[in-house]
Amino acid sequence: MDSSPSSVTPASAPRLDLRARLALGPLVLDGAMGTALNERGIAFNECFELVQLQRPELIGEVHHSYLEAGAEGVHTNTFGANRYRLAKFDEGRRLQEVIEAAVQIAREAAGDARFVVGAMGPTGVEIEPFGRVARDEARAAFRESAAVFAGLGIEAISLETFSSVDELIEAVRGVREVSALPLIAHFTVTGAGVTLRGAHPEEVYARLESEGVDVIGVNCSSGPSAVLEATQVLMNCGELPISARPNAGMPRQLDGRVFYENNPDYFGRFARRFLQAGGTLLGGCCGTTPEHVRAMARAARAVGAQERGERERAAVAATRVREQRPREPKPLAERSTLGRLLEQGLCPVSVELVPPRTPDTAKLIEVASTLRDAGADLINLPDGPRASARISNSVAAHLIEREAGIETLVHFCCRDRNLLGMQSDLMGGYALGLRNMLVITGDPPYQGNYPDVTAVFDVDSIGLCNILDNLNHGLDVGGNDLKGQTHFCYGAALNPTAVDWERELHRYEWKVRAGINFAITQPIFDVEGLLARLPELPPDGPPILAGVWPLRSLRNAEFLASEVPGVHVPDAVLKRMRAADRSGKAAEEGIAIALEAIDALRAHVAGFQLAAPFNKPEAAVALLQSLEGRR
Repeated sequence: MDSSPSSVTPASAPRLDLRARLALGPLVLDGAMGTALNERGIAFNECFELVQLQRPELIGEVHHSYLEAGAEGVHTNTFGANRYRLAKFDEGRRLQEVIEAAVQIAREAAGDARFVVGAMGPTGVEIEPFGRVARDEARAAFRESAAVFAGLGIEAISLETFSSVDELIEAVRGVREVSALPLIAHFTVTGAGVTLRGAHPEEVYARLESEGVDVIGVNCSSGPSAVLEATQVLMNCGELPISARPNAGMPRQLDGRVFYENNPDYFGRFARRFLQAGGTLLGGCCGTTPEHVRAMARAARAVGAQERGERERAAVAATRVREQRPREPKPLAERSTLGRLLEQGLCPVSVELVPPRTPDTAKLIEVASTLRDAGADLINLPDGPRASARISNSVAAHLIEREAGIETLVHFCCRDRNLLGMQSDLMGGYALGLRNMLVITGDPPYQGNYPDVTAVFDVDSIGLCNILDNLNHGLDVGGNDLKGQTHFCYGAALNPTAVDWERELHRYEWKVRAGINFAITQPIFDVEGLLARLPELPPDGPPILAGVWPLRSLRNAEFLASEVPGVHVPDAVLKRMRAADRSGKAAEEGIAIALEAIDALRAHVAGFQLAAPFNKPEAAVALLQSLEGRR
């Protein structure tokens, strides 16, 4: 088989009419490509899309196996053929070559009498509002792939395995900008029958129908049962054909290999139930084999061209796709003491204390009380700083507020929780009475004491800001009505000494758009550097609190300069600390440097975040005394 791109003959129109075929009755397509390639020796961590360039005969074998089992068409081996996924293998430049080869191999297998469907999966990166890739950038990637498919004579494009409805919508729009081919849009559901972010099938149907797709379906997910339930909901939402392409059950590992335990007979029973309920398009996803397809084909023949009966119509969920958010949060001044001080321009001052490594919080509460008496407005608590394991900062904050009587500012890190965990912890913190959050992405685990621990990073700090904005407006991470709301005062970090300031500024602007109420800088040792950056910030941005860290020693200064991400200690400061260290007055010099920073910045920032190095209050108390009378 010649698989070189030059041998592909573009076609302006598909050979078969998928829309007309679906009107005649059930259509069975193929099963998993990745499973079949893995069985043929291709590892799951390899780029499956390169196989058509390196070993095209394997792709042809897989297509033929499904067609011989009764499939009326095949999907191209292009699930990951987009600029983002191919870039992970440093192969982004080969996008067109990959797609052309895949279509050629599929067409040679299917011939002119069976369907070739172009498969397109998600970008593999998180898009806004929870990720750092803009929606128009994601749409451009989908448009780029679809433009290649559009001229190759395929019968349809299938969007597959989308857990984010927002990304699926961008994929639909990207395809529609360059192609009028029949478009099948699949999303995934959890065992609870909703998307990963809580969107119900009827909501997804309403959104996709309004975008002009031809078929709506559910694929992958946890197996036939969950997919059947979700597709039955879809069938009650409108007249569009419905597709189901489930996994062969939940995967299990044995000796490093992945197995799926659902047998083909069970899959055949699922197919019969799906078709009898009114489903139209069938296929398989992860773990399915030619035997699963054979079972589905038997079921389709048994059901035949059974006409779709009248089914009770559920209320179309367009009303649940909200143009406006259901609630507005309280005015900032009513949310917390910090919110009131910010709103009134009264120079809030926070002091950072690190939660202990043991369950004993007595000393932490004692120091918090000392700082309260010295004039601190609130205590801020990092979340696993430098990837270390400590008492939950939310628990520590609750204890401090209860026992020391001072408000807290809780750092909330993206590293350790998935999206659902984030929403749960945020709502739990709110229920405990915590009202202030500082959003941070978080240090990677390899910087801490447990380098083998894995990071989650479902979203970064920008995405988390959008989650908080949603919660404050009564919406969950999926945009669904919470039937309640939070009233957080929340902010984000700003690093004015970032090496890539342009990128930092761009990210900060996204945080501002996500509704942050304040921003806190990294510890400032380069005052002039911060003053130079402030005019470049968005004019409608929130108040800035400057981080000020009283150095305790030369070693402390060198550690911050060399090992703490995002902190810049100028040579002039290090020189002063070296001189003071030789005279035994390093701690005093550190306080003097911090006081100079406060004096220089007081007229330019809205407040301060002070550090109490090693949870010792003396240096922070000295700085608080310098700020007496600030109101």
